[in-house]
Amino acid sequence: MRIAVTGSIATDHLTVFPGRFTEQLIANRLDTVSLSFLVDKLEVRRGGVAANITFGLGLLGFTPVLVGAAGTDFAEYDDWLRDHGVDTGSVKVSRTRHTARFMCTTDADQNQIAVFYAGAMSEARDIALSDVAARTGGLDLVVVAPDDPAAMARHTAESRALGIARAADPSQQLARVSGEEARQLVDGAQLLFTNEYEAALLQERTGWTEEQVLDRVGTWIVTRGGAGTTVRATGAPALTVPAVPTERIADPTGGGDAFRAGYLAGLGRGLSPERSAQAGSALATTVLETVGTQEYKLVPTEFSTRVADTYGPAAAAEIAAHVVGQG
Repeated sequence: MRIAVTGSIATDHLTVFPGRFTEQLIANRLDTVSLSFLVDKLEVRRGGVAANITFGLGLLGFTPVLVGAAGTDFAEYDDWLRDHGVDTGSVKVSRTRHTARFMCTTDADQNQIAVFYAGAMSEARDIALSDVAARTGGLDLVVVAPDDPAAMARHTAESRALGIARAADPSQQLARVSGEEARQLVDGAQLLFTNEYEAALLQERTGWTEEQVLDRVGTWIVTRGGAGTTVRATGAPALTVPAVPTERIADPTGGGDAFRAGYLAGLGRGLSPERSAQAGSALATTVLETVGTQEYKLVPTEFSTRVADTYGPAAAAEIAAHVVGQG
């Protein structure tokens, strides 16, 4: 299966302030705040939803096509992704803007002050899926993940016009799109990914009930953190897949992206929705145990043991033969 993932490409700049933000604020001077913080450390991590998903697919033996916009500083990140099996030939590199950045400072109480710079991401709306399909020799599935809203609308409309199956993953952008925009992003998708909160927000935005959403998509996958994942389709009983447990969560960022990579890999190799969700859950837990969204390693024996411990030896054998064994 030839999979293209459209969406954000970004770098995260994370710092830690050893004090408390609240102690730096003066109650009767909040109308003229001017603060600076001396931080202890800086971590720069590769990120972006589309980049994270394609990285996971690359580890699982696919050659996913990354479709998004990056900046003049993309060269090193580009090399990293290519080295991990990602086709970056359809990334639009801006001539004037930097790659999108998430800049966040966390204090001793885990309070955060953060800003997001969209930068080159705003140019993703200039990418035509028809050009991507022509360059790659055709696409079997397009994932429309969080991105510049105009880019998401364009890629959704183009996938319909080109007759390419689509996975809708609006997630964070649900908070800023209108009801009509949300309906357009979801309607007609073969797959819909949300977490539990986003599932409720999607219904609020669209004005559709859960059943009305299901009537408009093929399969709706809802991740619920430690409570596992629910897979639903009209006319079929709901399928609940338990999460793969862990006692050492190092960093929760990127778990959802890894789940999508594992699920899509399973589906792309002909596995059932249940087995695909199991593969996704195991990959998500692997990421949770690692600091950074693309710093994890995929060790087939460890991965299979993790699957077997949670879902049984039959699931581990099938997933190993069709997914992990291909990496």
